[in-house]
Amino acid sequence: MKLNEIKAKEGSIKNRTRVGRGIGSGKGKTCGSGQKGQKSRSGVAIKGFEGGQMPLYQRLPKFGFNNTKFATNYSELTFARLQHAIDTKKIDPKKEIDEDILVNSGVVRRKLDGIKVIATGELKSKVNLKITKISKGALDAVEKAGGKVDLIEKIVAPVKKRGEKK
Repeated sequence: MKLNEIKAKEGSIKNRTRVGRGIGSGKGKTCGSGQKGQKSRSGVAIKGFEGGQMPLYQRLPKFGFNNTKFATNYSELTFARLQHAIDTKKIDPKKEIDEDILVNSGVVRRKLDGIKVIATGELKSKVNLKITKISKGALDAVEKAGGKVDLIEKIVAPVKKRGEKK
């Protein structure tokens, strides 16, 4: 057997239908699209349309899971903003800095689900932070500057499963 002798199996390849090649071909004139109407024209897009009846994909219930309902949304606080607030005397670095102080001084607009400190910028001051979350790099930088971080633990009510007794 040589490369030029290889053939497809008999009957496995079928020639495509050539439409619009005369009435005698059986697919002439209208080319199998019938007469008039939306389906006879080009650009038809009625895949799930059922003539005004509620389509099957809309009759069936939705399924799957989306975590956006349970996701935590943190306000971000960078070192650059924190240092700028300390430099402009909006925040006193000698006192403990908690989330309410950050919001009241205008450093962070709102708390959302808490405030997360990110190590963007440079922190020169020694600060004591009491916040919800902090990145690893930010924690190292605060401790290197001589400060400390207390994390606020959120108490979340346990989730009751369907059919579970009290």
